[in-house]
Amino acid sequence: MQTRKLGYSDLNITDIGLGTWAIGGGGWKFAWGPQDDKESITAIRKAIDIGINWIDTAAIYGLGHSETIVGKAVKEMKKKTIIATKCGNCWDKNRKIFHCLKKDSIRSEVEASLKRLRVDVIDLYQIHWPSPENEIEEGWDTIANLIKEGKIRYGGVSNFSVKQLKRIQPIHPVASLQPPYSMLERGVEDELLSYCEKNNIGVICYSPMYRGLLTGKFSRERIASLPNDDHRRKNMQFQKPQLSANLELVESLRPVAEKNNITLAQLAIAWVLRRKEVTAAIVGARSQSQIQETAAAGDVKLAEDDIEVIEKLLNR
Repeated sequence: MQTRKLGYSDLNITDIGLGTWAIGGGGWKFAWGPQDDKESITAIRKAIDIGINWIDTAAIYGLGHSETIVGKAVKEMKKKTIIATKCGNCWDKNRKIFHCLKKDSIRSEVEASLKRLRVDVIDLYQIHWPSPENEIEEGWDTIANLIKEGKIRYGGVSNFSVKQLKRIQPIHPVASLQPPYSMLERGVEDELLSYCEKNNIGVICYSPMYRGLLTGKFSRERIASLPNDDHRRKNMQFQKPQLSANLELVESLRPVAEKNNITLAQLAIAWVLRRKEVTAAIVGARSQSQIQETAAAGDVKLAEDDIEVIEKLLNR
């Protein structure tokens, strides 16, 4: 698989990374429904076997469960795997989620993540959300100190604006930004991508398939049958009136995918990777077959006329 340098760092990551949000399993606020841990481990190891060299996770995914599964999966693997995780989303004894970027909280979080992931150092440690906003400088200063101490190699952020990036850059260079980016969520195109390019900040985009909606595998019936604890039930893009427009868009994209002999999922990922400012795309997978399909998207290069057709469909 192709690799790209992540920002100013010495991390060369494959243009497809494995996302492990859904692998966190069910029973928490932002779950994707139940998940079999053995199947998760098999999917992670398959991703590494086929050439993906980095995994993105977060402490909050499954309230620690995703990190635990990632740690088990990579422990016995011979290939070195780059691990990226996140902090700032915490939970209490009642499993209630809250945001905190205080120094002591982040230090406690990194120790817990190191233990769950079974590693001595975390390759990329990211602030998950800029919240509470008045604590982002304290949180970023703590990450800078953890880098000096050797607990983590590089620091990144997720869901930050340009204004927020400018606030923390003087404290310590930002290695990467992790924003949402897909055909249905294009806010990064306004100024974030150009800012990151100018400031040598890597961009690793999440949800390129918009939680599976752009894969062509969803219908109104399937959405209605999602587990009760699947957070997508409450997502506006999966509800009327947006849902009708989204399903129509997906059907309109089929001829473009067929012309290129690729799946709709691969088309959605390749569309995100078409931007030169994007370092890589994070693709979630819960099974071997899913990651085998989406990993191939890194080799897809869309022609300009295909991109123009997609743009017209999105505008419509």
